[in-house]
Amino acid sequence: MIKILIADDYVLIREGLKKVVKREPDMEVVAEATNGAEVLRLLQKTEVDLVVLDISMPVRDGIDVLKDISKYYPTIPVLILTMHSEKKYAVRALVSGAAGYLTKEGAARELIVAIRKIYEGGKYVSPALAEHLVEAMRSGNTQDKAHDQLSNKEFQIMCMLAAGKTVKQVSEDLHITASTVHTYKNRIYKKMSMATIPEFTRYCLQHNLIEA
Repeated sequence: MIKILIADDYVLIREGLKKVVKREPDMEVVAEATNGAEVLRLLQKTEVDLVVLDISMPVRDGIDVLKDISKYYPTIPVLILTMHSEKKYAVRALVSGAAGYLTKEGAARELIVAIRKIYEGGKYVSPALAEHLVEAMRSGNTQDKAHDQLSNKEFQIMCMLAAGKTVKQVSEDLHITASTVHTYKNRIYKKMSMATIPEFTRYCLQHNLIEA
């Protein structure tokens, strides 16, 4: 039996994933987490074979949690499940230790295949995303860029602001205060040697981090 922990702050997403898993006789959801910190607490007391983890989690974001899982529970593979289809998020997740990367849009048809593959020791990314990653490698887009110095949270917030989201929208989406968003924004300004959000936007468009 493949014992799975599902981590997502939206109950409808968790219920949908559980329905997909329930159809498989050799899989079972043994634990559910609603925030990043809870994932690590559950792993301390629950026998788990695999974690399905959302990137955008309250308290601690998914990438930070992923790094801790890779460090403290290296035998437990993690499948990242996210709304972000862009290759920039996939690269960061895979570099941070994820065994697979799947968008919520493709979860219904790809989840079981992805779980089986990474449980058996393999890696999984959706075919469409795999093509994008190969193209990025061929074009040299995986080389170090200025934004590589940003933390995962800083990178995420920069892209959201560059794409036109307000500080309030970012705070609501990431479950953090507007004051915290402003703090991150100022850190990004300093690291990127920028002073305005339009500069974020120009930079992100030039490096294909957001769509025009």
